[in-house]
Amino acid sequence: MHPGDTLTLLAPLSGPIVPIESVPDPVFADKVVGDGISIDPTSQTLLAPCDATVTQLHAARHAIILSAAGGVEILIHVGIDTVGLKGEGFTARVKQGDRVSAGQALIEFDADRLLRKAPSLLTQVILLSGDTSAIVERASGAASAGVSRLMTVSSRRKAGGDPAHASGAAEAGAPRPPRATVGVTSALVTVPNPHGLHARPAAVLASEARSFAADISVELAGRNANAKSVVGLLNLGAGPGAELRLVASGSEAARAVARLVELIRSGLGEDLSAAPAAPGPAAPSPAPAPRAATADDARRLHGVSAAPGLAIGPVCKIDPLAAPVEERGLDTEVELARLHRALTHTRHELKQLVAASGKRVEQAQIFSAHLSMLDDPEVITRTEVAIVEGKSAPFAWREAVMSSYRELARQWNPLLAARANDVRDVGGRALRHLVGGDDAQAVPAGSIVVAETLTPSEVVRLADQGAAGFVSVLGGTTSHAAILARSLGVPYLVDASAALLAAEAGGTAVLDALDAPNAGEAVLLLRPTEAELDGYRARLGARQVLRERQEAAAAERAVTRDGVRVAVLANIASADDARKAVRLGAEGVGLLRTELMFFDRAAAPTEAEQTAAYQEIADALGERPLVIRTLDVGGDKPLSYMPLPAEDNPLLGIRGLRIGALHPTILRSQLRAILSARVAGGHRVLLPMVAGIEELREAKQVLEEERRRAGSPPVELGVMVEVPSVAIQADRFAAEVDFFSIGTNDLTQYTLAMDRTHPRLASRQDALHPAVLRLIAATVQAARKHERHVGICGAVASDPDAVAVLLGLGVTELSVSVQAMPEVKARIRELDAEECRELARAAVDLGTAAEVRALLSPGARPG
Repeated sequence: MHPGDTLTLLAPLSGPIVPIESVPDPVFADKVVGDGISIDPTSQTLLAPCDATVTQLHAARHAIILSAAGGVEILIHVGIDTVGLKGEGFTARVKQGDRVSAGQALIEFDADRLLRKAPSLLTQVILLSGDTSAIVERASGAASAGVSRLMTVSSRRKAGGDPAHASGAAEAGAPRPPRATVGVTSALVTVPNPHGLHARPAAVLASEARSFAADISVELAGRNANAKSVVGLLNLGAGPGAELRLVASGSEAARAVARLVELIRSGLGEDLSAAPAAPGPAAPSPAPAPRAATADDARRLHGVSAAPGLAIGPVCKIDPLAAPVEERGLDTEVELARLHRALTHTRHELKQLVAASGKRVEQAQIFSAHLSMLDDPEVITRTEVAIVEGKSAPFAWREAVMSSYRELARQWNPLLAARANDVRDVGGRALRHLVGGDDAQAVPAGSIVVAETLTPSEVVRLADQGAAGFVSVLGGTTSHAAILARSLGVPYLVDASAALLAAEAGGTAVLDALDAPNAGEAVLLLRPTEAELDGYRARLGARQVLRERQEAAAAERAVTRDGVRVAVLANIASADDARKAVRLGAEGVGLLRTELMFFDRAAAPTEAEQTAAYQEIADALGERPLVIRTLDVGGDKPLSYMPLPAEDNPLLGIRGLRIGALHPTILRSQLRAILSARVAGGHRVLLPMVAGIEELREAKQVLEEERRRAGSPPVELGVMVEVPSVAIQADRFAAEVDFFSIGTNDLTQYTLAMDRTHPRLASRQDALHPAVLRLIAATVQAARKHERHVGICGAVASDPDAVAVLLGLGVTELSVSVQAMPEVKARIRELDAEECRELARAAVDLGTAAEVRALLSPGARPG
């Protein structure tokens, strides 16, 4: 290759393209090996990117070096830390010295097998010959193996040539945020946090930085980040012992630096008692790659049901950032003005959505959070820098948004991953204004929408357009999108195989998440046969007729055939939920989840805001009872304004009621807000994540103090039975509380020692395990002895197949999801209580949840 000549490299794998700077390995991210691009693979055969010679094939077969025309050397490295597998999961299709053609198979690998032992499958394509050649063009978006152009390489000019050209490769990556103008510079400050500057301390630092009128930069080893951007701070990768320097300019620069240095030294609200194992920067956590397609039937894409239901319709693909854009800009000032005009339009649109949300509290809170994300300084700075370098505003904005999205999506924390979806949502909304299209992508009514990820506003908009169901590769059951899908009654399958993205648009599919109590049982069936369609249509038609009959009788009480009455209440999060629950026959609210009003905010809601929300719900219920659970966050659900200690196992740490000990003002404020609301049926307060009597007594004392100050009448107090210790000591707890509410999701998790968010254990998480049933029975017996009522508010209460055994254990109150209420009430009316008791006695003597499920199957269960 002569000076000035170029070589095109094709994508060796299919999948999303990731900037090399974002790879969770500093050797690659810092370009120690060389410049390049990474791909998050959805295919499993590595193809040659060009005609070349195999100059080196690693003994572990995870890496290969190719020599192409003009002395261009290319390293392709499959995965992160895969060398330790010693070839396991890899099959070489070439050998050292072979000549290969573009598109020829080089290495095959078993993605599922590798992911069990390696942290990531991100595959790096690195230019090793950086002294004689440079990357002059690189692709973005998604790659198609052997088809897409991944990068263009050009030879460097010799001495005496264009020096700018020679340095081009070094500057070709994603632009970094500019360093703040030097005004005040701190001394080096060491990060004392045992786990470095991760999400919680980063959120505290960014929140404090925003309170100062100053431009503040945090520097680490030659890299820097905007101190006011959580995304930027996370991407800095400051591990325990990392040495940071703060640089600030502006009217409050000195005060800002002094305050932030003090905060960093104090641990940013974290417990510093656990010393780090070894100092030094740590790489960001890699994201788990999407699951591989089910091997036995490529038409069946299994996943997790985030919202139950059954739908038949044509596949419709969407992507909020899919609008075609020109890469090069016309004029810097014109493009900058174009950017800020679009951001202004987007702000106005989001404000209108907040106002139009009306009684839908969750929607208003989500769109308010999007307003804050729109102004993230990290994203705006990246966009402006790219525009100054000659990119168009739409191109620069999309690249900046996708960079932030990928940075957050890499986090293991499911709530941070959910925030990544929100970033993508906001970015797509602004991009539509940038390209001149105010209308979002529409879908035909009755469609099954498939996407890499779905965001909250997309769920609302698509449901309004009549979408029959949603399926996504990314996402979780705790995301905002899932919460909204459930409240809207649209089935939603998450954690689908990446093969979903290759599904043919327009083809008929069946989304079956109706009878899927376990993870992995929900399925998207592609290209169904006529016989399969006939079966599903008959099932859907029968389901619709049955639903209409159940809703018509929803107002009637739930009484068994032999006269045992069961109270059926609703689990809700807003006044809109409460009104819908009343329409569907709710006898009250057994669980008001208050935490949603605390998320996606810069500070906790005021007492007045909380009281107004509780009052609206109480008014919607009238004389019906209302159980308000106090704030259940912490551990894996952090709040940026409420710093908590970093924990190796947050599910066993500071969460639920334990937060009250660290932040008593928030607990007291919430209790005062609850007491201020006028509840016709009387106040009922429920305490989450109680494990011991001492925790209960401390909370009772706080509640009594606030009640006396408010002059309120006595308050009914209950505890969640989520920890086995409470069920085992239920007789002791029953002497000190007015009621129990059994949270079977967490009770199952702690009884079986299985993290319910773990993707490989989710299918074994079943509240009908005999061990869990025995704990439920023990709680009911203790409650009956002390004349305390007990209900179940966990997901199993919404499972019609489980109702019989729950009633047989003596449960006479079920608090269920709003949508499930008519069906659960109808099921109770079919049952005989004495037969249920016999069934329960048999169930607790079985060995596994599967055996209990078999006992409850239509041919075996009572009724």
